[in-house]
Amino acid sequence: MKTPRSFGHVETWVFDLDNTLYPHHVNLWQQVDARIGEFVSNWLKVTPGEARRLQKDYYLRYGTTMRGMMTEHGVQADDYLAYVHKIDHSPLQPNPAMGAAIAKLPGRKLILTNGSVDHVDAVLDRLGITNHFDGVFDIIAADLEPKPAPQTYQKFLRLHDVDPAKAAMFEDLARNLVVPHELGMTTVLVVPDGSQEVVRETWELEGRDAAHVDHVTDDLTGFLQRLNGKP
Repeated sequence: MKTPRSFGHVETWVFDLDNTLYPHHVNLWQQVDARIGEFVSNWLKVTPGEARRLQKDYYLRYGTTMRGMMTEHGVQADDYLAYVHKIDHSPLQPNPAMGAAIAKLPGRKLILTNGSVDHVDAVLDRLGITNHFDGVFDIIAADLEPKPAPQTYQKFLRLHDVDPAKAAMFEDLARNLVVPHELGMTTVLVVPDGSQEVVRETWELEGRDAAHVDHVTDDLTGFLQRLNGKP
C-alpha cells in the first residue's frame, strides 16, 4: 500500500488549466478539440476522419497535437494556437467558492498549462479567479515543449523558483503527474464527476490507482475547502 504525500509542507500550489480548474462536463475542451481537428484537416488537406486519427495519434505520442504538427509537418505555433483557441468561453460560469478556496491556500499559486496565455486569461476571467494566481507558465514559456516532457517541468521550476519538495500539482491527466511526483511534489488527479457525461479518450481517464498519484478528487473546490479546514 502506498502512503500518499500530505500538504502540510506545501508552499507552492501548481494547477493545470483545462479540465482541472473547471469541470470536465463543461466540455469547453470539446470546442478546442473540434478546432484542432479542423486545423489538421485544412492544413493537411485530409478528410475529417483521417484528421481525427492523426490528431489523437500526435496527442498521445507528442503530448499535444500541436507538437506533432510542428514536428511532422512544419506548422507554426502561433498559427495553430490562434486557430484552436478561438472558442466560445461562455459555458464557463464564475466560481467564487473555488476562488475563495484557492485564495486561502498558504503560499503561491501558479498555473502550468499546455495552452496559451490568451486562453488562460479568458478562462480565469470567466471563472472570476484571475487575481488569485501569481503566475502562468504556458506552452510558449515551455519553448513549445508540452507536458509531460521532463524538461518542461524543469523550466517551470527554474523560472518560478519552485522547490518541488514543497509544492503540490493538480492535473486532470495522470501521465502529466509522473514527473512532478518523481521530483517530490504532492500530486492530485482531478477526475470527471461520475454523474456527468464527458468527452475524453479512454487513456485520458486512466491512472487513478497509479503510484505517482497521491490523491484523486472529482470535486476540486470541495477538496481545497477540506484542505483549508472547512467541512
